[in-house]
Amino acid sequence: MKIAVYAICKNEEKFVRRWMQSMREADEIYVADTGSTDNTVALLQEEGAVVRTISVVPWRFDTARNLSLELVPKDTDICVCTDLDEVFEPGWRAALEKAWQKDTTRARYHYTWSFHANGTPDIRFYQEKIHARSGFRWIHPVHEVLQYTGTAPDRYVTIEAIQLNHYPDAAKSRGQYLPLLELSVQEAPEDDRNRHYLGREYLFYGRGDDCIRTLKHHLSMPSATWLDERAASMRYIARAYKAKGDLVQAKSWLYRAIAEAPYLREGYGEAAFLAYETGDWLGAYDMVMQALSVAETQDTYISEGFCRDGTLYDIGAVAAYHLTLYREALALCQKALAFHPNEERLQANLHLIQAQLAPSA
Repeated sequence: MKIAVYAICKNEEKFVRRWMQSMREADEIYVADTGSTDNTVALLQEEGAVVRTISVVPWRFDTARNLSLELVPKDTDICVCTDLDEVFEPGWRAALEKAWQKDTTRARYHYTWSFHANGTPDIRFYQEKIHARSGFRWIHPVHEVLQYTGTAPDRYVTIEAIQLNHYPDAAKSRGQYLPLLELSVQEAPEDDRNRHYLGREYLFYGRGDDCIRTLKHHLSMPSATWLDERAASMRYIARAYKAKGDLVQAKSWLYRAIAEAPYLREGYGEAAFLAYETGDWLGAYDMVMQALSVAETQDTYISEGFCRDGTLYDIGAVAAYHLTLYREALALCQKALAFHPNEERLQANLHLIQAQLAPSA
């Protein structure tokens, strides 16, 4: 098989060598540079990539990605779209060739969006930016997705052995996202995914009323049927109400999120946060224990890192301590420390709990 990687970039010289090393399992690497003023282009060419400079005015991600895809020769069998701040774990090509069939159109694989400070995965989900050369185009100005335009059935293959990791530049601005998301909704008002993203972006910008209005609209859309995403919209509405000081509405929307997707930890976790912050120790403890009773969190883009690390155990330990459930507090605190063994606050909490359990002199 002929496999090609393609990407877009701008001023990412710090990532070039690492990215190229990760992508070398491909036969060819094509990059559309959108106006770098640093050494990105020179470094890419030095490492063997085919680079072309493109201009996209007004800017939109789907146009840029479609232009980068055009660089890939038509006789390519499989296209692999990545960004320069992403890294494949070795062996991805062999896993791809083993799983790919004659009628496969695209592949789904593991993607880690973020990591904790100690290097363990935080937010993880499946990605699907590996596809056949023909029958695809990118759509939407931002949070762009592949649209299948072929005539044969669109056949996915899930490849568990492929892992792509994201190591973003924390200094990079996301200021262009909001206007592009507003444009996305204008262009495709029936697209529930875009409206969910727009509501979330309003939350990031502290525009609570716009967030609430937009996400309520999302929840009313007939096409908004994915329960995970609906529950996320409800949680974001709760955050917006909380920021406005309306804790009654915040709690109400969190309980709606739990009811919408009781198999997810996120709703219980955020309800535990709210109870913790208001001194409702019984409520916090109850929500933590319900969250922890969910065996596994889901691998979707709306997963929250606090459901995977020691945060829930930490909140539960504090709540149990205030409820004088010292043995339960001890067990929870020890589990929190297993995730964060060097955190002094947790160590101090452990000593306080152990003091309560020590026999009287």
